[in-house]
Amino acid sequence: MSRPGEELLRAVATMDRLRSPGGCPWDAEQTHQSLTRYVVEEAHEVVEAIESGSREDLVEELGDLLLQVLFQARVGQDGLGGAEPFDIDDVAATLVAKLERRHPHVFADGDASTPADVEAAWERIKAEEKAAKAQRAARRPAAEPVPPLLHDIPRSLPSTLAAEKILARVERTGGDLTAVADTLAASEDPGDRMLAEAARCRAAGTTADDALRAALTRFATT
Repeated sequence: MSRPGEELLRAVATMDRLRSPGGCPWDAEQTHQSLTRYVVEEAHEVVEAIESGSREDLVEELGDLLLQVLFQARVGQDGLGGAEPFDIDDVAATLVAKLERRHPHVFADGDASTPADVEAAWERIKAEEKAAKAQRAARRPAAEPVPPLLHDIPRSLPSTLAAEKILARVERTGGDLTAVADTLAASEDPGDRMLAEAARCRAAGTTADDALRAALTRFATT
């Protein structure tokens, strides 16, 4: 029986061979940008495998998603376009540091004995991380300002999931989602009306994504 992490090291070595001279020509020519769509596709396939309840499918799809992490890290190792190189160890070290920072009640002297305590600490730590991230962004070339409600929401995130994140932020700051829905529903713009339905869904304790998936299933089976 292999030791924990042993097969993961083999996966790293396999990806390195594929990307290195004498490996796969297709793998060798890929960039962060050319691989973007595969990251998105594989993440969705993981969700589908979870919903299927199949252990075999989930193991396979998690492997495909892991491949994208290994692949991106191996591309990063080459430092394309003059970018500072990074590798899988940098990725892993950054993850470990984040996990330890976000769980001071486990790895340090933080005090959090209930889920509510953990959530309160998490909000504080997250605010500190956002401030640090903003400082790093300020040192980069100026970019178009991002509205606060859209901050840290990837542009490639499916619109129903982005809507859920934005509405959650509105709710956390005391916004009335029912009033938001009523205002948006009066618009002539179809996007506004769709967002109104998303707000109604969240106010009712569900999500627009779940509601639309259920509707698609009903529509496809009738």
